[in-house]
Parts: sequence; structure tokens; C-alpha cells
Amino acid sequence: MYTLYNFVLIVADFFLRIIALFNKKISLFVDGRKEVFAKLKNEIPSGSKVIWMHCASLGEFEQGRPIIEKLKIKHPSYKIVLTFFSPSGYEVRKNYEGADVICYLPLDTKKKAKKFIQLTNPALAIFVKYEFWPNILRELKNQQIETILVSGIFRENQAFFKGYGAWMRKSLKGFSHFFVQDDNSKNLLNSVGFTNVEKSGDTRFDRVFEITQQNNELNFVLEFKVDSILLVCGSTWKEDEDLLIDYINNSTAKNQKYIFAPHNIKQKGIDELQKRITKKTVLYSEKENHNLVDAEVLIIDAIGFLTKVYYYADIAYIGGAFATGLHNVLEPATFGMPIIIGPDYQKFKEAIDLVNLGGVVSIKSQKELKSELNEVFLHTEIRTSKGKISKDFITNNVGATKMILTYIDKTLQQ
Repeated sequence: MYTLYNFVLIVADFFLRIIALFNKKISLFVDGRKEVFAKLKNEIPSGSKVIWMHCASLGEFEQGRPIIEKLKIKHPSYKIVLTFFSPSGYEVRKNYEGADVICYLPLDTKKKAKKFIQLTNPALAIFVKYEFWPNILRELKNQQIETILVSGIFRENQAFFKGYGAWMRKSLKGFSHFFVQDDNSKNLLNSVGFTNVEKSGDTRFDRVFEITQQNNELNFVLEFKVDSILLVCGSTWKEDEDLLIDYINNSTAKNQKYIFAPHNIKQKGIDELQKRITKKTVLYSEKENHNLVDAEVLIIDAIGFLTKVYYYADIAYIGGAFATGLHNVLEPATFGMPIIIGPDYQKFKEAIDLVNLGGVVSIKSQKELKSELNEVFLHTEIRTSKGKISKDFITNNVGATKMILTYIDKTLQQ
């Protein structure tokens, strides 16, 4: 199987170069990797002490971010190399100031894996959540480089736990230590012979808790909200917006206001969203030309504000669970509010936990959305109770970063 894996990679590399000629995303994937080795040579001076962190994409970056930022403070003599597999992660965070070198991870061929490890020569390698590349892990083990997995999560249907997965289980021996999110992941690893496992939880809890400690003031949201009850609809897709717009257009309440921060902020999508709303609506980009207090709906047609917008929310609706996949429920939860989501959330442990606790409600229809929104808009005690569940869920799960850093500190001191 290992030989077949390497053959498939070579074939995939060839075809990706062809597909890249016609597909923009694949083009970013291929072209972004062309300069990786030259970049590493130029930006890592000889003799540098390096810590390398790898993230599949943007979500994994947010899990690794608290660790990077603490490492920069505690171990400033080390250069941080941050790699991404996906263009959706790299393109958004390629200018992140917390890392010294940011690049794509080369395709996991034997030759490229060996060259990458040779050029970075990390004292420590950190993989976030998943991304198990056999050749890179094998090379790290051969070079006796300390390698850890953080915020890891494993499921029974993964190849590691199947009869045919022996060659993949072997790649896991490249890890010196596993920090996993839950007991199930720990038990699964134990069942195939790995005892170097600790349940640490998810570093994202530390990240979102830290958000509450920063300045989250946005004067334009304060001006818009005044003394109303505010529903923030975050990362919404059309499927979410269909239900939400129907509710908003038919609401007769006078003390309710709504903010949309849609997933798609391209002009065409924003225009369509605005046209469908019958209430007085203002775009963030045009806020200077309007009296915000008179508006009932504010559409955020820009990026970078959503986390701070949640600071002002009384209720949150998080999009994606009617479409491609649920977006982040932890960011609104950290500010303590009831949260509503669609039906497809089973791949997100934090959403499952919050639904079971009662801080998040999953709806499947327009009727269910109307019923839930009416309840939380009308009853202060319900908003308070559900909000406390959400906030307590965050505060009860912080600490993963501290546990991981304790281990890293000992490793780097050896």
C-alpha cells in the first residue's frame, strides 16, 4: 500500500499541473508550491532554531494560533515556520505576523518530504487536528525530530482503525505525542497500541476565550443597535438567508434589529440579499451616508468584523448547516448568547455538545426557526439561561494551550 501511495502521488502531481491550467483554485494549489523550497532557503538563515507548525486550512490555523502566539513570547529565539495545505488557508493568512515564514506544504512525495525537512530542520514539528502525511512523518521519525499532534480528533471510520490500515498506523509512529480533543480519540489510539496520548481538549476554546479579553468595541454597531434586541446572522448562505429573510420581513416587533454577515460578500450576492429584505436596510460600506439608528437591518459587506459584532449580539444564528457545513459556533458562544443553527452539524463536536447542553438549538424548517426566534426574542430569562450555558461551555473547556505548552517547554529545554 505504501508503494501504491507513492505512485498515486506522482500521478496526482502530474494531473494537477494540467488541471491547474483550467481551474483557478487548483492553480493556486500548484503555483503556490513552486517557490516553497527557494523561500525556505532564503528566509531561514543557516543555524536557525525552528519550530514548524502545519495546518490544513483556516479552521486548523485558528486552533494552532494560540500556541504560535504563546511560543513567540516564551521562545523568541525560535523562528516559526507555518505551512498550509489548502489555498483557502494560505491565501487568507499568508501575511500573518505571528510566523516568520509562511508557505504551502509540498506534496508528500519521498523526495519533497526529505528536502522540506532538510531545509526547515525543525527542533519541533506541530501538526494541528489532522493531516497525516506518511512520507513527511517517516522523515521526521528518521531524523528523530520531536513531532506532536494538537487538538487531534479521531473517528472509528478512519483507515488507522481498519484491518487494511496497518501502513497508515505505521505513519502515526512519527508522532512523539498526541494531544487529542476527547476520550473517544484517546481510546481509539490506545486500541491500536498508542499510549503516548493525552486528552487536552481543543485549543480553539483558549482562542475564543481570549477574544473576550480584548477591546471589542465597534461604534457603528453601538449606534445601530441602541436599546434593541439584536440578532446577528453570521456566515450565512442562501439557504439560511431564505429562512431568516422570511422571518424578518414578516416580523412586526419594534424592538428587534438584525445584522447579516454573509459568507458571500461579493457585490452581486450583497445586492441580492439587500433587495430581498423589505425592512430598512443599510450596508456597512455605505454607513457614513445613513442614520444607522433608523435602520432595522445592517449588512456587513466586509471581512474582519464578525467576531467583534458578536460582542453586541443578544442572539446568534450561525450559517452553513443548511449548506456546505456549519461555521464557527464558539465565537458567539464565548460572549454568552443563545445560538441557532441548521440541521447538518454532526461533524462538529462543539456543536453537538452545545446542542445537548441546550445553548444551541438546531432547526430544520421555517416553522421551527420562527418558533425559536419568537421565544428567545420575547423572553429575557430564556436568553439569559441559554446564554449562560454557552458561556460556561467555553470557560469550562479552556486550558489545552497551557497543557501543550508545558510539554513543549520541556521538549525545547532538553
